[in-house]
Amino acid sequence: MSWLHHEHSRRKALTTATGLIAGAAVPVAAGSPAAASPAGGAATAPSAAAQYANPVLWQDFADIDIIRVGDTYYYSASTMHYSPGAPILRSYDLVNWEFAGHSVPVLDFGSRYDLSGARGYVKGIWASSLAYRPRNRTFYWLGCIEFAKSYIYTAPSVEGPWSRLTTINNAYYDAGLLIDDDDTMYVSYGNTTISVAQLSADGRTQVRAQQVFNTPSSVGTLEGSRFYKINGNYYIFLTRPANGQYILKSTSGPFGPYTMREVLLNLRGPVSGGGVPHQGGLVQTQNGTWHYMAFVDSYPGGRIPVLAPITWTSDGWPVLQLVNGAWGASYPSPLPTRQVAPMTGVDTFDGTTLKPKWEWNHNPDNSKWSVDNGLTLRTATVTNDLYWARNTLTHRIQGPTSTATVQLDHSTMRDGDRAGLALLRDSSAWIGLKRDGGATRVVMVNGLTMDGNWNTTGTGTEAASANVSGGRIWLRANADIRPGAPRSATFSYSTDGTNFIRLGPAFTMGNDWRFFMGYRFAIFNYATQALGGSVRVTRFELATP
Repeated sequence: MSWLHHEHSRRKALTTATGLIAGAAVPVAAGSPAAASPAGGAATAPSAAAQYANPVLWQDFADIDIIRVGDTYYYSASTMHYSPGAPILRSYDLVNWEFAGHSVPVLDFGSRYDLSGARGYVKGIWASSLAYRPRNRTFYWLGCIEFAKSYIYTAPSVEGPWSRLTTINNAYYDAGLLIDDDDTMYVSYGNTTISVAQLSADGRTQVRAQQVFNTPSSVGTLEGSRFYKINGNYYIFLTRPANGQYILKSTSGPFGPYTMREVLLNLRGPVSGGGVPHQGGLVQTQNGTWHYMAFVDSYPGGRIPVLAPITWTSDGWPVLQLVNGAWGASYPSPLPTRQVAPMTGVDTFDGTTLKPKWEWNHNPDNSKWSVDNGLTLRTATVTNDLYWARNTLTHRIQGPTSTATVQLDHSTMRDGDRAGLALLRDSSAWIGLKRDGGATRVVMVNGLTMDGNWNTTGTGTEAASANVSGGRIWLRANADIRPGAPRSATFSYSTDGTNFIRLGPAFTMGNDWRFFMGYRFAIFNYATQALGGSVRVTRFELATP
């Protein structure tokens, strides 16, 4: 997912041209499960007409790696500067997904990820890889940070605890991790020049590395490796950002030689206004069928997953199954439906820990927040710039439109404090509270901006305000993240939780790709004068129409 080497070509204009993939379809034999699955919800057998719709999940989960362990599926994604990093989703049917955990508990890759003297926007967790090692019943996550070093984390289950196994002084850019039948660990990686590394038996060091493929100039850039062994052949699945997908095949072992075939190019996608499905990974069900989970550029909301079935030619090449020459808007359900925890709904911050749906903007100051049947945010930064404020808690937006509502107790704010609900990206706006001179106002602020180097260029302008009394308020943001054009968001507030009053003008969310991550809802509390104030969030609700 490089933009460093080809910033202006990384995300070409989103195309809706029709693409065709030719080849005879033959099934591939099912592999045996890697491990027993955890208990899930009750399964419902699909009828002959059961279908699923694309996107399978309308939230921002890009640079997909997808694996199966037994009859359970796991999905890892990029998070850039958000912490904890590398979220893991879980499914039992490839269509319904729930949060399970994060592979990287804290972004301990330098002070910039703490918003301490520097910032890590559009750095951090890029395309990485998730694998399961049957021999020791351990999950592995591998990722390259800032084109410098690679890190491996391990855990006995996706819920954790995750810990760092090793740091390798090689940049496995856009890595794909393969654990071979004989338990040997291999990594495919690179941009245009694709290499394979072999790791030591304990996974801590590199023992061999070799270039295995150089992308033809007629193709351009290939990256986003996913590494597979299927029916004795080795495959490296690669993306041509952001409009193509190719695959390399070796019949001679993991170090090649490899031959290349196009899987898709300029293929019309299933999301109106969105881009070409690309990147992501292949997965085989326990029933032997194969599927490709890709993502579609769908800004301002981000990059969202779409699913399609795969068949194979008699000589071992994958063929994407199309509908009228395009990635289908729907397909037959691959497995019986099994319900999981919904991606929308209410969080009352019960218990003493945050649920894995939440991620902080950079690492938080853990001394300044707590969960105890409610979320307390104490001011952690003195600043006038939300982009520098620590302990801003974010939640993905549900598409195509959704509404976030927070109930906030602001009775312990101090003069100079700012707290509220934002739509956060490189161009942002918020509704919230300003406490000054002993008085509290609810305000709508827009004009928060960053430049292409992610430096602040605007700290915001107050566009509307109203006086409020008492200690509780409900803040609401409604966001339209349908792709293809800039979209509108609106803000409102309530003093009784029932009657909401619109505040300020509509905010236009941009659909440029270069920040990579889509817009998020963000809950914040920072000081402009001195630390010591706090707010308490007792309820968050994400709802769709």
